[in-house]
Amino acid sequence: MSDLNTVLELLDELDTYKNTNKLEYYDPYKYQREFHFAKSGDALATQRALMAANQVGKTFSGAMEAAMHLTGKYPEWWEGHRFDKPVEMLVGSNTNETARDICQREMFGDPADDKSLGTGTVPKDDIITTIRKPGVPNAFESAIIKHISGGHSKVSFRAYEQGPKKFMGLRIHFGWCDEEPPLEIWSQFLRATFSTHGILAITFTPEEGVTEVVHGFVNDLKPGQALIRAAWEDAAHMTPSKIKEKLEQVPAHEREMRSKGIPLMGSGLVFPVVEDEITVSPFEIPRHWPRICGVDFGWDHPFAALWLAWDRDADTLYIYDCYRERKALMAVHSQAVNHRGKWIPVVWPHDGLVHDKKSGKPLRDIYVDEFGVNMRRDCFSNPPSPGLKEGSGGAGVEVGIQEIINRMETGRFKVFSNLNEWFEEFRMYHRQDGKIVKLHDDLMSATRYAAMSLRFAMTETVRARRTAPKSGLRNW
Repeated sequence: MSDLNTVLELLDELDTYKNTNKLEYYDPYKYQREFHFAKSGDALATQRALMAANQVGKTFSGAMEAAMHLTGKYPEWWEGHRFDKPVEMLVGSNTNETARDICQREMFGDPADDKSLGTGTVPKDDIITTIRKPGVPNAFESAIIKHISGGHSKVSFRAYEQGPKKFMGLRIHFGWCDEEPPLEIWSQFLRATFSTHGILAITFTPEEGVTEVVHGFVNDLKPGQALIRAAWEDAAHMTPSKIKEKLEQVPAHEREMRSKGIPLMGSGLVFPVVEDEITVSPFEIPRHWPRICGVDFGWDHPFAALWLAWDRDADTLYIYDCYRERKALMAVHSQAVNHRGKWIPVVWPHDGLVHDKKSGKPLRDIYVDEFGVNMRRDCFSNPPSPGLKEGSGGAGVEVGIQEIINRMETGRFKVFSNLNEWFEEFRMYHRQDGKIVKLHDDLMSATRYAAMSLRFAMTETVRARRTAPKSGLRNW
């Protein structure tokens, strides 16, 4: 009996140890590793955003990394940033209550239970002292943590609702925003790392839609930045049955955001359709399907090109290729277009009539005369009404949008699943106060030009060759 008691005591001690040293047992999912080790170019990213679905463990991964930097205790498999000295850390959340109930809980244990201190990601024996936040029950203002080097790290908690002034004057080595901060708060986090060459991380579900911070990470990554995404399917604890159950509980317009971490835009989406319903696996386009290319000129914003094939029998459009590049020469764009089929007609918008400052020639003519791009003679216009002349249809945007929506809703518009750049714009394409936001919509514009120009789509002409008879007659 004494042996049994000993075993039970040992098991209880082991359980207590695991509960107060969770950092040692951290076994991240694949997407969490990608977040911790994200790179920008060949170097580790200094600003990382984890834009993820609800309940996949994004906050837990942020709390685990915070514990590593505070203590200097990195697992053997760690390939991310390391600090060999104590750090100053700042953790931010929407409100004082969410900072306490989510971030503080993950790092230190249940705020309402003093006995649970040390059951979060920060090992119990490394917690030296905690300082309470005035006016917020059970909330920490800061905490002092033992670093493996022998010194002491400090973590401070702030709420976005306190305003940017509460974030001024700080110098930090690591900043963690759990949930997306307003731009003015994010700017203070950035400023706080300038002198320390520190690093920043954001873990959030994009409930506020395409804000300036989201837009920057999704559409305009700067050197040193990285974006990692995670959906319910990326977390092993979210089983298929659990996913199905939760999807049924979530309002339809929130499902993409809750389950995939796609920014919430609700009725503001230009194309209010489920992404999966227009996605198809790539396949070889039949040669008898007509094709057409739409382009949108650009320099500061990207030059975009979109290739579309038309299954006339089913009256279905297939987006099978796309190209997007900013601040590149016309020769580069031309090569990309010609490489995908020089015979494919190219439709272009009215700004192709703008004259180049150096040559004095319209952009369209330069592409045709100097680079051999198969651009149509006239700029884009919607199909004319029956009985009216070509070119009388105007270039209105809404008529094209409605045509594409109609095709999407009736299963007659499909996009190859490997066109990541196209889907990035598709997810962000939205309205503000009823008007389409003209921001990072280059491929969407090219799509509209192509979809509304099917009357010019062509199949490749294959010329047959016949060998001349020995009599010396010419070949055909």
